[in-house]
Amino acid sequence: MGRTTADTQGDVVVFLIGMRINHFWAVHRWLPVFIAMPMMLRELGKDRSLGLLNHVLGTANPRTYFVTQYWESKEKLLTYAAAPGRRHQPWWARLNRYARRSGGHVGLWHETYVVPAGSFETIYFDMPPHGLAKAHGVRPLREGVQAQDRLAV
Repeated sequence: MGRTTADTQGDVVVFLIGMRINHFWAVHRWLPVFIAMPMMLRELGKDRSLGLLNHVLGTANPRTYFVTQYWESKEKLLTYAAAPGRRHQPWWARLNRYARRSGGHVGLWHETYVVPAGSFETIYFDMPPHGLAKAHGVRPLREGVQAQDRLAV
């Protein structure tokens, strides 16, 4: 495996989305939120033309869960979010209702980043494709090239 980097061309779109369980005992409030994301990820995984290239599930602590998503473009991300007949729209409406009624039992967040080419760096040491490299593919890291050089490309 050796030292590799993500084989990206152009800008990179990273979408982070997550939830925080504020009250564990209110399972009926946070469980529907918790199960919504896997349903959408399955839908996106079945149809690669929707634009999701890869995702990584994570947790920050027992209360906070998130997904890092890598997308082909911001246009495909926004199109999916607004697409009638896809899982996102009805779940978003449902989650808004849960949030209004939850009394603060569950928190939701998302962040979207469109990162211009030359403004990010990836290095993987003896790793199978992961994260951005799994989304875009991998290539060997050129010997002798430093971070400042890779970021200047």
